[in-house]
Amino acid sequence: MKNEYLVKMANEIAAFYDGCDSDPAGKVAEHIRRYWEQRMVRAFVAHLQAGGAGLTPTTRAAAARLAAG
Repeated sequence: MKNEYLVKMANEIAAFYDGCDSDPAGKVAEHIRRYWEQRMVRAFVAHLQAGGAGLTPTTRAAAARLAAG
């Protein structure tokens, strides 16, 4: 799966939670953990570690949480 697609999906999830939750990055990370395949999560975290081009601040924070475990 292309990183651009993962970034787009994660940013859309973040846009949903940005305005309606006190911890949007936590909700994004929880959503990704729950619904994405492990290979997608690994690719998403690898994208962050490679610089994270295109990630919003909320999405970047969610990816960092996923990377931390």
